[in-house]
Amino acid sequence: MMSNLFSTFDPSTNILNLSMNWISTLMGLLMIPMTFWFIPSRFMMIWINLIITLHMEFKTLLGSFNQKGSTFIFISLFSLILFNNFMGLFPYIYTSSSHMSMTLTLALPLWLSFMIFGWINHTQHMFAHLVPQGTPPILMPFMVCIETISNMIRPGTLAVRLAANMIAGHLLLTLLGNTGPMMNSMLLSILIIIQMLLLILEFAVSIIQSYVFAILSTLYSSEVI
Repeated sequence: MMSNLFSTFDPSTNILNLSMNWISTLMGLLMIPMTFWFIPSRFMMIWINLIITLHMEFKTLLGSFNQKGSTFIFISLFSLILFNNFMGLFPYIYTSSSHMSMTLTLALPLWLSFMIFGWINHTQHMFAHLVPQGTPPILMPFMVCIETISNMIRPGTLAVRLAANMIAGHLLLTLLGNTGPMMNSMLLSILIIIQMLLLILEFAVSIIQSYVFAILSTLYSSEVI
């Protein structure tokens, strides 16, 4: 049963030895018709307002060191994760954001680039971050170790948080769905209602997790400048 359960998250499913699951990651390019760019539809106007709201919020978080276009990378990151989370809500479509190979690929290069930029251009500022203000002298060596470890595990926590939240909801939906054939009509109707409520919850989790990933990435970048 466990092998069948986790086969939902198996990226090795293929057709004629060609892996098809990861195609869902790139399907967003096919779902943006050119008419959205020439004649703004209602969908596009909602999306533009959302992007403007995110831009203003990211700009506030970046502070006085904000440069023109610096929020675009975080808005693009939010859009990519949001789309892939939504794709996983459709039946028989692979959720790429539920795998560490996808989430760690997003988190690790981003964090590494921030660290390289900070240590090369703002070395004293980075050293100052290792000892919080007001720390007693006797605790400074311990605080340096704690801050260094907490800084190094940031990409891992970003990746695990996104992957674990996406896997947890889908596993719960799968487990409840597998009990359906063994139920009578009364319990089956209750199960369908519960599944619909869980699907709405997963819809909210998809938005929240993409927002959290983008916000934390913005906060990490604001600490190195």
